[in-house]
Amino acid sequence: MANYYSDHPELEFHLHHPLMERIVELKERGYTDKEKYEDAPVDLEDALQNYDKVLEIAGDIAANIIAPNSESVDLEGPHLENGRMIYASKTFENIEAINKAGLNGVEMPRRYGGLNFPITVFSMLSEIISAADSGFQNIWSLQSCIDTLYEFGDEEQRQKYIPRVCAGESMSMDLTEPDAGSDLQRVMLKATFDEKENCWRLNGVKRFITNGDSDIHLVLARSEEGTHDGRGLSMFIYDKRNGGVDVRHIEHKLGIHGSPTCELTYKNAKAELCGSTRLGLIKYVMALMNGARLGIAAQSAGLSQEAYNEALAYAKERAQFNTKIIDMPPVYDMLARMKAKLDASRSLLYQTSRYVDIYKTLEDIQRERPLTPEERAELKRYSRLADAFTPMSKGMASEYSNQNAYDAISVHGGSGFIMEYKCQRLYRDARIFSIYEGTTQLQVVAAGRYISNGTYLNIMKEMLQEEVIDSLKPLKARVETLVEKFEQGVAAVKAFESQDVQDFLYRRLYDMTGDILMSLLLLSDASRSAELFEKSANIYVRMAEAEVNGHLAYINGFQAEDLEWFKAR
Repeated sequence: MANYYSDHPELEFHLHHPLMERIVELKERGYTDKEKYEDAPVDLEDALQNYDKVLEIAGDIAANIIAPNSESVDLEGPHLENGRMIYASKTFENIEAINKAGLNGVEMPRRYGGLNFPITVFSMLSEIISAADSGFQNIWSLQSCIDTLYEFGDEEQRQKYIPRVCAGESMSMDLTEPDAGSDLQRVMLKATFDEKENCWRLNGVKRFITNGDSDIHLVLARSEEGTHDGRGLSMFIYDKRNGGVDVRHIEHKLGIHGSPTCELTYKNAKAELCGSTRLGLIKYVMALMNGARLGIAAQSAGLSQEAYNEALAYAKERAQFNTKIIDMPPVYDMLARMKAKLDASRSLLYQTSRYVDIYKTLEDIQRERPLTPEERAELKRYSRLADAFTPMSKGMASEYSNQNAYDAISVHGGSGFIMEYKCQRLYRDARIFSIYEGTTQLQVVAAGRYISNGTYLNIMKEMLQEEVIDSLKPLKARVETLVEKFEQGVAAVKAFESQDVQDFLYRRLYDMTGDILMSLLLLSDASRSAELFEKSANIYVRMAEAEVNGHLAYINGFQAEDLEWFKAR
């Protein structure tokens, strides 16, 4: 039988990365849980075996339940009944399978009923489920909203809500409104304190809320009367059991049909404050969004894998001019580039996940005891790396998933345009990845300071110090040249006095950054497993050379007055 985990040895490769030893040691607090919980690992090998087993279970469910249900879910979609959202019928089958397998509360501590797994493993589960159905991955992966409640809520709230999520209850993050999309400072859903009932009341409308009729909501609302910016916003917990929120509309979308996107009306809905007032956007949403962006990167990698699978299988079977099309240069060129982009996306995704794992776990430990000076330095280092890598991973992986879905249709030719083939659904599903939870343009903005202050350049130079196997040394020398060109490009952009010109050109620097970082990561992966990654490393570096050289030529040939040609007429 097919298995979306064991069929792809690249995932097991990333599970056994050298950094996992440190991650598991921190996550398990030196394996002290073994004295309290029967399922707690006793050492690194035991932990990795646990992760491997759960990933294999998820891979089986994804391949043999979720994927076969995906077409029916796409056609039926969720619907609205009396102010409530009802999932597509096969979605309930997916949820039942996931719940029976215990794939909830993945990152939560065991004391709340969670699995206490690292974020890296959660990312792998997200990728696997997304390969089967990206829309369902949205529903399942929103359990990660509980991370924000765990981090910023009080212990009473943790005890109240986390076990419910671990048992399979659903979550959503209610952020955007009709007049507040990417600009969340404009959120106006009103929160007022009810002195009589000793609770908060929420009133207003939320729009584009994924899984909007969930059991537990994290809601961004304006708690400070008279304010109009982010400093007046707070985060609240809304429990569906209390009533007061109805679904007014379910959006009819291009793709991810199984994932309900709702417009909600809050009418005096009872809610609890999460954390402190006025920090909703400034602190809590930023943490929430970073987690969501990593989830989109995983979602993108999963769809990229499925697009590549579909294209490869079709190319092996389809013959034209008495030749299988997989043997035709235009087709095997396309397939090779798809695989290289997939491997590059994964490498960046899991490197980012590992960085997040270390700093998030150290932050959690810091709430239990003071960190040692060495741990504080480690926290600072990995927090900065995670912050720099997250917008790169989300942006590059989502763009590549769109490209791979597009190329999958091209490999299918006219058949790819026919609704009976899966690749059309992958193409429709992928389009949202580079839009929601921060468009690629916003990822460029987030990465911009790390481009301008030399963080990425220093990371590249540090990575160049790593040894590679002999067969990859010529390729590494070519990447060294790309790093020099990137440095030249950064200097050239910073030389412009106009901020508008700099902002306009930063997308080129962002793409160059991604090209080089992923080239270096693939060199590292291929040095550890040439069988899996040497081909992709060679192909990807050649792609990166074309992009970096092209972007540098564009930057060097740009004049400040050229910007006028691009402004909307």
